[in-house]
Amino acid sequence: MSQISRRDSLKYITLASIAAGTAVGCTPTEKGDDLSHHGHTVDQSEAFKNLSKEDLALLEQTFFTEEERETVRVLANIIIPEDDKSGNAEAAGVPKFIEFMMLDQPEHQTAMRGGLKWINVQATKRYNKVFINCTEPEQLAIVDDIAYPDTAAPKFSQGVNFFNQFRDFVATGFFTSKIGIEDLQYMGNRPSVWNGAPQEWLDKLGVSYDG
Repeated sequence: MSQISRRDSLKYITLASIAAGTAVGCTPTEKGDDLSHHGHTVDQSEAFKNLSKEDLALLEQTFFTEEERETVRVLANIIIPEDDKSGNAEAAGVPKFIEFMMLDQPEHQTAMRGGLKWINVQATKRYNKVFINCTEPEQLAIVDDIAYPDTAAPKFSQGVNFFNQFRDFVATGFFTSKIGIEDLQYMGNRPSVWNGAPQEWLDKLGVSYDG
């Protein structure tokens, strides 16, 4: 039986989080084009109808520098690449979602900015260039050192802590977007309707309802 992919692992975790109401950061109210992929409001007039002046002002702000924004984009697409079912994190609007969350929840800003700086320090030490200018194998080498907390070297602890949080933001942004919800095949709360987990998931986990 083939191993469960990184994308499917995130899918299982996020589906459970949505069902329990514990998805990281929660999903923000739809606020215009920058978050249009998140699908909570199709009609743009509805999206703006109940916004306060403070919310509207927030939409005009940015948090990331151009280099940080590009680093977020590259990292997000490494975590959730395009596959045969749907697009990557970028296609789902995840980088814009993360920037919005930095503005909406500023308590995350220091850790995010520090983590992105850590990534670039590592890239410069190893390859004498910033992360976004590294080749894909070089980028993956850095990510692999911090993506698996149980096996990561102690010297990478700062990167591990950053990447854990960043991965949570990516998963929440993707699997609460229109693309991600279709990928999950999540139907929302439907009382008295439960046909069991999709057979595809049961097959990958090697389990069945027959015992």
